Amino acid sequence: MLIRQRSASEPLLSEVASESVYQQRRELIKAAGLLGAAALLPATARSAPLPYAPAIERANAPRFLRNAILARKSAANITGESLTPYDAVSTYNNFYEFGLDKSDPAANAGSLRLEPWTVHIEGECRKPGAYTLEDILKPHALEDRIYRFRCVEAWSMVIPWLGFSLADLIRRFEPTSKARFIEFTTLQDAAQMPGQRTRNLRWPYVEGLRIDEAMHPLALMAVGVYGRSLPPQNGAPLRLIVPWKYGFKSIKSIVRIRFVENAPRTTWSMLAPDEYGFFANVNPAVDHPRWTQSRERRLPATLFNPNWRTTLPFNGYAQDVAALYKGLDLKRYF
Repeated sequence: MLIRQRSASEPLLSEVASESVYQQRRELIKAAGLLGAAALLPATARSAPLPYAPAIERANAPRFLRNAILARKSAANITGESLTPYDAVSTYNNFYEFGLDKSDPAANAGSLRLEPWTVHIEGECRKPGAYTLEDILKPHALEDRIYRFRCVEAWSMVIPWLGFSLADLIRRFEPTSKARFIEFTTLQDAAQMPGQRTRNLRWPYVEGLRIDEAMHPLALMAVGVYGRSLPPQNGAPLRLIVPWKYGFKSIKSIVRIRFVENAPRTTWSMLAPDEYGFFANVNPAVDHPRWTQSRERRLPATLFNPNWRTTLPFNGYAQDVAALYKGLDLKRYF
């Protein structure tokens, strides 16, 4: 087993998020008529011995990626917080391209073709082009970053990601002065992604950041988790991690990065703008219209031991990122 076998005390897939919260989010999709039939890092992320046993690498991982992983730097754990087990991280996911249930990505994403993989760099930059995954990774040293991960559905994890600074990637493409935002797009391939054969959401999935958010040292381009390359269900081969925002901002399986002057029209904010704002900063003072955001269930959790804890502003990273939003009404711009 990669880390350890699931014990009886660990969650069933339906138990981790409150069932009512989970069902409400699914009902939102149906109600919308879209459901078809068919810098400096903080002390918590600086170099230190790995606090976990790396997972077993998949045999067909590209050699360049395996070599980069072997040469990676390590990072410290979040003080006093246990890592979420690998089997929970890799089997409890929202990745609607592969289905609406939490177990669907692990069940349906295994055959996703990850080679060749091309990322298109477009828009207001001086070095646009089509870059292979190896092109994207080659200049960057990988490192482990152990971050809290907070879903908008009020469950959370602590995950050891493996990746490199988004800011370093952005600098390579030399955005112009007009680049005030960055738009990210997920692969659209209904033949491989069965969820895209429905009208669950508007495909392809799109997310975005302000340029200053994207340049923050905590923002990460991830290619691995638990010391191995990302499994397809976790957003392989390239995904975004923005730890102070709700998880839907951390877009998966990226194929396009576009520098733009105006805020991109992002998938969830188009579907339900009163429920999912563009900023999506973790904020316990601003509830979702249909559930509280003041607390969260930390995995592993069970029905009889839900492992509730108080949600922290900016997911516990306020000291590092709050200055980005100085003077901004966080209740209005949620």
